[in-house]
Amino acid sequence: MHTSLIVVDDFLGQQDALSLREAALKLTYPDLRGPFPGRNSLERIEIEGLSEIASHLTGERLKPINPLQSHGKFRITLASDVGSAKVHIDQAYWSGILYLSKPEDCRGGTEFFRHRPSNRDRAPLNDAELAEMGFTSHAQMHQEIIEKHSNDDSVWEPTMQVPMRFNRLVLLRPWLWHTAGPAFGSTMEDGRLVYLMFFTAA
Repeated sequence: MHTSLIVVDDFLGQQDALSLREAALKLTYPDLRGPFPGRNSLERIEIEGLSEIASHLTGERLKPINPLQSHGKFRITLASDVGSAKVHIDQAYWSGILYLSKPEDCRGGTEFFRHRPSNRDRAPLNDAELAEMGFTSHAQMHQEIIEKHSNDDSVWEPTMQVPMRFNRLVLLRPWLWHTAGPAFGSTMEDGRLVYLMFFTAA
C-alpha cells in the first residue's frame, strides 16, 4: 500500500506565499531551453523545514535528491514557450509543485494520463512489472514509451487534473505519467510560476 498523490491548499501562510512569489520574480531565468517549455531560475530558495514537512505529509522520511538539480528552483512558463516533450516521469521518489501564479491568472494544472498501449497509469516499479510490459530495463522502457510517445496525444488517455491554485502544493509519485499542463501569460507577472521539489527516501 502506498500513497500516490497529496494536495495541500494554503501550504504557506498567505504573506509567506506572497513573499516567496515576489522573491521568485526577482531571480534570474537563463534562456536555457530543455525538453519542456519554460525556464528554471538560476538561483534556488530553500523553504525552511521543507523536507520535514514533506516527510510529515507523506508519512515517509524524505530528503532532497542528490544532486539537487531543479529542487528548490522556480520555473516560469509562458504561453509562447515551446518544448519537444510533454508526458513524462521524474527521477525521484516524490515530486512536488507549489503553484505561485496569481489567483486571477491560474488555469489548467498538473495533468495525469493512462498509456493506452499498456493500459497503465504509471511506469513499472520493478523487474517483474518491466517484464510484464515486455521490457528488460528501465532505460528501454523510457526509450520506448517516453522518448517515442511523449508528444503523441493519441497514445495518452487523460485520467485527471489537479487544478492550479495559488499556494497549492501537489506532491506526486514521479512514476505517474504526467505533464505540467497548459502554459499561459506573456510576462513574468502573469505566467505559469511554480516552485519545484524533488525528494528521495532518507
